[in-house]
Amino acid sequence: MSRRTQVVVIGGGQAGLAAGYHLRRLGLDFVILDAQTTPGGAWQQAWDSLHLFSPAAYSSLPGRLMPTQAGETCPDARHVVEYLADYEKRYGLPVERPVRVTGVHRDGQLLRVETDSDTWHAPAVISATGTWWRPFLPAIPGHPAFGGGQLHTVEYRSPADFAGQRVIVVGGGNSGAQIAADLAYNTRLTWVTQRPPRFLADDIDGRALFDVATARRRALDEGRTDTRGVASLGGIVAVPPVREARDHGLLKAKPMFSRLVSGGVEWSDGTHAEADVIIWCTGFRPTLAHLAPLQLRGRRGHIATEGTQAVHEPRLHLLGYGDWTGPASATLIGVGRPARDAARQIAEILS
Repeated sequence: MSRRTQVVVIGGGQAGLAAGYHLRRLGLDFVILDAQTTPGGAWQQAWDSLHLFSPAAYSSLPGRLMPTQAGETCPDARHVVEYLADYEKRYGLPVERPVRVTGVHRDGQLLRVETDSDTWHAPAVISATGTWWRPFLPAIPGHPAFGGGQLHTVEYRSPADFAGQRVIVVGGGNSGAQIAADLAYNTRLTWVTQRPPRFLADDIDGRALFDVATARRRALDEGRTDTRGVASLGGIVAVPPVREARDHGLLKAKPMFSRLVSGGVEWSDGTHAEADVIIWCTGFRPTLAHLAPLQLRGRRGHIATEGTQAVHEPRLHLLGYGDWTGPASATLIGVGRPARDAARQIAEILS
């Protein structure tokens, strides 16, 4: 069935909901298409111990403060899911699920959004699919030789699943540090990072990171020297579990190994580490396959944007993929401003 609206938002997680809030305030007709069966976006898939970097008051979408969680300074992922579900209901956002978008196409003056159920036509589209659904695994020699288990961050749930096992965690970002801290007490842990891990000061939280990222974007927009933003502070937020494991000497990182072997991994100097399982905390790539028919992606996989607007297809906005679509736009607190800007630009064009 062919359907029509003013704006199609692809993705019903935090970025899609923030876009919906601002579109609703501007009086636009829109639909949010979400591939998940229930509200909460990628937070529904998070590991059991995952907590936000910041207190609830500094982790909110536009229009509604996140309630505090009893017994927690920084809410856990389950609390975030409940907040997003309530947010969607509170503002009566028109989310249709489960709907999987298969492709966005040019169709005269409109964009045509093909899904596994209906076809939508709209003069504007906001893509807000995030990165969680496209985990990145590096090409390391020896993958077929390793006889143990291998999984990515997206598949990790609890340290109880690995009790007593020899576990190698690969990755020096926040996910790697948090999962390594999770596993430090009841596994034989080896933590491996590409570069020596850099912990942020213990008092740095998500609000401070958002402020730093915003200041960097302002400096770049004004032609001033690049402050390097969050990268100038370090790479790992010292949330309480990470801080505790670090202070007990349990987070000693080894440099990246050169290959996988049958029983574990091997470094270039010939040393080995045995492993029953390897957990790859090696990041994500933008989930953009649905935009392939528009042929907008550059050599590095990103779509050129000015703010959130695609340079070579101004009817398309990208929201929530990282700093290239707005300062800290992949965070709860950071996505509100670029969502507002995208909605305003669309409203101006439509008027």
